[in-house]
Amino acid sequence: MSALLAVDAGVRTGLALLDRDGRLVWCRSHNLGNTARLKKAAARVLYELPALEYLVVEGGGQTAGIWERAAARRGLPCMVIQAHDWRTDFLLPRQMVSGNAAKAAACALVTAILRREGWSSPTTPGHDAAEAALIGLWAAVRLGWRAMPMLNT
Repeated sequence: MSALLAVDAGVRTGLALLDRDGRLVWCRSHNLGNTARLKKAAARVLYELPALEYLVVEGGGQTAGIWERAAARRGLPCMVIQAHDWRTDFLLPRQMVSGNAAKAAACALVTAILRREGWSSPTTPGHDAAEAALIGLWAAVRLGWRAMPMLNT
């Protein structure tokens, strides 16, 4: 399976894997505690996904750089973006008045999209996983892997 991995970079990292049709396979988050563990985890995650075709990372500084370097070692195309790149396509201006409001809106939106696409889960994804899922959907649309998901509920 060809795939795209989306990362909400940080020591608390959100990850989302999408297939070649732009469908979410899984999303999760991990609190890695420090950058040394993040560096090992990034290399391991990219190694464990041999069919990975593309990496998109939201963030900056040292944590995004860790993912960029891991992708380069693997010869994997990597795009680094910022939150404003994808949030304006998914969230309303009133939902972006603060980081906390944007994170809550991302969780609600991902829950609605997953429900619409046939997922059933007793829990709502945490904000890191939800943001990674939206980053992945945003990238899948940009790559032509899928159309923009319907956002109206």
